[in-house]
Amino acid sequence: MNDAGEPLSPHASENAEQAGLSPAAPASDNKAYRVLARKYRPAGFEDLIGQEAVVRTVSNAFETGRIPQAWILTGVRGVGKTTTARILARALNYELPDGSVKGPTIHMPTLGVHCQAIMESRHMDVLEMDAASHTGVDDVRQINDSVRYAPASARYKVYIIDEVHMLSTAAFNAFLKTLEEPPEHAKFVFATTEIRKVPVTVLSRCQRFDLRRVEADVLMAHLANISAKEGVEFEPEALGIIARAAEGSVRDSLSLLDQAIAHAAGPVRADAVRQMLGLADRTRVIDLFESLVRGDIASAFNEFREQYDTGADPVVVLSDLAEFVNFVTRVKIVPATADNVAFGETERKRAREFAARISMRVLSRMWQMLLKGITEARDATRPAAAAEMVLVRIAYVADLPTPDEAIRMIEQNGGASPVVVSSAARPAPAASPSAVATSSVRASAAPSLRPQMAAPPPEPQSAPSLRITSFPQLVALAGEKRDLLTKSALEADVRLVRIEDGRLELALERSAARTLINELSRKLEQWTGRRWTVIVSNEAGQPTLRSQNEAAKNQRERAAEADPRVQEVLARFPGAKLVEVRRLAAELPESHSDGDDLADGGDGDDA
Repeated sequence: MNDAGEPLSPHASENAEQAGLSPAAPASDNKAYRVLARKYRPAGFEDLIGQEAVVRTVSNAFETGRIPQAWILTGVRGVGKTTTARILARALNYELPDGSVKGPTIHMPTLGVHCQAIMESRHMDVLEMDAASHTGVDDVRQINDSVRYAPASARYKVYIIDEVHMLSTAAFNAFLKTLEEPPEHAKFVFATTEIRKVPVTVLSRCQRFDLRRVEADVLMAHLANISAKEGVEFEPEALGIIARAAEGSVRDSLSLLDQAIAHAAGPVRADAVRQMLGLADRTRVIDLFESLVRGDIASAFNEFREQYDTGADPVVVLSDLAEFVNFVTRVKIVPATADNVAFGETERKRAREFAARISMRVLSRMWQMLLKGITEARDATRPAAAAEMVLVRIAYVADLPTPDEAIRMIEQNGGASPVVVSSAARPAPAASPSAVATSSVRASAAPSLRPQMAAPPPEPQSAPSLRITSFPQLVALAGEKRDLLTKSALEADVRLVRIEDGRLELALERSAARTLINELSRKLEQWTGRRWTVIVSNEAGQPTLRSQNEAAKNQRERAAEADPRVQEVLARFPGAKLVEVRRLAAELPESHSDGDDLADGGDGDDA
């Protein structure tokens, strides 16, 4: 509910149209055009949306005759405080020309004698005062002087005071006696957005109603109903975006709906609404979130820059990211939250996936960092750069253990401080003295030190177990499994320290991905059918396979250049140079213990 709510009921709309309370002219008529927030303003209790508790309480009070002398309505902007006050004034003074209604009633199927004037705020017995511009004691004294006189034509004198918290202390004090013992013919309705600023002496003399924010799905259904009445085609996702942007305010949602209709000049699409509101594409925000939880800062940078280049505000991107973190957290706690139709299908589906895979600690940490980062980006002279630094921090801490996990790592490493190279499951207790961080591949181990995407189900193995006793054999296995990313990482980013079946000890290059150790542990278990312990060592280890291949290539080139036949050819063709030395497959040795050719897939060596 709000200063705009659901359209009038069938009987009310028929009479209200004659009274000017309902749509009286098409939107194309500029002179008669009324904004949607006024065009669909509720005229009765049945038209209010999202305020069932208030409607039920007031209805019961009217039916039992327990009508208080004063009400105070509180809530955020646009939820319907002033509209509810006018409906109360109309219900108190509802009277039909034939005199069939003898007292206050909530049932108002048609417009009564006083309804049109009350809803148009021009009835002489219903006084509306804006306390923001009438704050002094003299304004209240005028009410005190006039309240003693009986109403001119209506049943009750109703005083509606909007933003009542703006009254001065002296004005409130002048009100107290009248508010405590008003004449029987006088009723007061106060509205405020700052209930804490109203003195308790005033609150104690009023019945208080808290008008709640309208739920996004209820608001979305209301907007869809109005769009259909206006003959405007809307994508459901576009209505969901507007409903969420309104933050529970019906008036704000109708204002945004009005703006979206004018912006699109035709069918309203979700992309057009995002562009109008300066929002980033929701799918791309989710992709950015996924890059951050993987610790892939390069991918996160690219995604953020692409959104920024298309016009997205850095602060809005971070805010949308924080909103999605909050959504995933709520889905993790209450899975039914993902059934809210105000969110897109893709957003709900991926939120369920993330909620199942990411721990509450990680989500809470991301929320805190985003909350602080939004303020930094908003205050920075270069918001885009500030936002990028926020993303760096989030991606970096994705690999850091929580304090209790760090303590366990220290204890398991004999009191030495662990050097965390990558996230993994809990460290294996049996580690060599040179190991400073370990990664166990036990599927039933404790939660990861950082969020990991759920592993696909293990591929069925033709044999129950596969033994790997050499590093080239491991690289060849990655090639057989067509896992090119892992194969490339093993060749370029890993220096072998030692290997035995079920245990791998490595040193890493600086270019190694943060997730390499954890991914390697998981994939080794899938490929071999047994659990592996992968250890990051402080030892230097052997050169990487790529370095070995480069060294072998350089050696062959030097040997070829020293060959007399090659020198003779180069002498006969001035300017010629040796480009490549290639070994034929038939000349390859039977053993590939040096890993020279297996690193290239085993199909010959291009030096």
